[in-house]
Amino acid sequence: MNKKYKVGIVGATGAVGQELISLLHDRNFPMESLALLASSRSAGKTISYKDKTFVVEEAKPESFDKLDIAIFSAGASVSKILVPEAAKRGCIAIDNSSAFRMDPEVPLIVPEVNPHALAGHKNIIANPNCTTAISLMALCPLHREFGLKRFFASTYQAVSGTGVAAMEELKSQLKAFVEGRQPEAKVYPYQIAFNVIPHVDVFLEDGYTKEEKKMLNETRKIMELPELQNSTTCVRVPVMRAHSVSINAEFERPVSVGRAREVIAQFPGVEICDDVENKKYPMPLFYQKKVKCGVGRIRRDAIFENGLAFWVAGDQLWKGAALNAVQIAELLASKD
Repeated sequence: MNKKYKVGIVGATGAVGQELISLLHDRNFPMESLALLASSRSAGKTISYKDKTFVVEEAKPESFDKLDIAIFSAGASVSKILVPEAAKRGCIAIDNSSAFRMDPEVPLIVPEVNPHALAGHKNIIANPNCTTAISLMALCPLHREFGLKRFFASTYQAVSGTGVAAMEELKSQLKAFVEGRQPEAKVYPYQIAFNVIPHVDVFLEDGYTKEEKKMLNETRKIMELPELQNSTTCVRVPVMRAHSVSINAEFERPVSVGRAREVIAQFPGVEICDDVENKKYPMPLFYQKKVKCGVGRIRRDAIFENGLAFWVAGDQLWKGAALNAVQIAELLASKD
């Protein structure tokens, strides 16, 4: 008989938590039970999924005594407190926050890219940032073929990356515009409807944001390329769901657009959507709630000698967060 797991979701009432509930069920993860955990403010609320109803419990250290796997999506401040508590109680913690990503003792995993790094984990496994995970679905197969040297990236990040409140704010601003009222901005420093904001996360002394540095540091760790160079600009756009990334990459070896398409098409979790004559390219509208990320606009880079320019789109609530976490749990189960 296959083993079944007692699973918990920390941050179950948030946008990613809701996706985790559906993905665990729809992908038939072998669960004996599912506990929904959140802050004390949410304790006692009920969440229904199909014919099942769950009562949300307050997330406490002792909550993990009865769990085998806990997936965290409640922010770094919560993870820093509760993830070590889960780990020391024998519960494997898969953490969506940035709290442990750069800890050398914690594997940072994209299952299609570095499943081998899961070996020897100490009950804590980190999930990468959303734009990193989506970008690597194209960069990894290209690196294996041509040898990645450096890359520039510009991100086009949907409001769902900020959470439910940001999604509601975009809806309310659009409604206000249609009704002739002045839109209100509360979640973001400026109106996001009909606008783009070149500011995601907090600014650092060098002018980059934490989000932009995550692309460099996390890619270096996941790809095991400590000398990799990168410069990224992260931009919030008025899209409800699914991120897009424009990438210009330089490689060690001569590149071929045809071969690039071949290796990407053969890589799990990604697909080619690249037929410009028929106006086919990846767009967030068509990559919402889709397991695979899409890669298109593949062409030789006009600056780099061995360079490629391309565009990637993927659902950051899925591959950038919930789906990747569930895939890590699936990988654990397959090795158990």
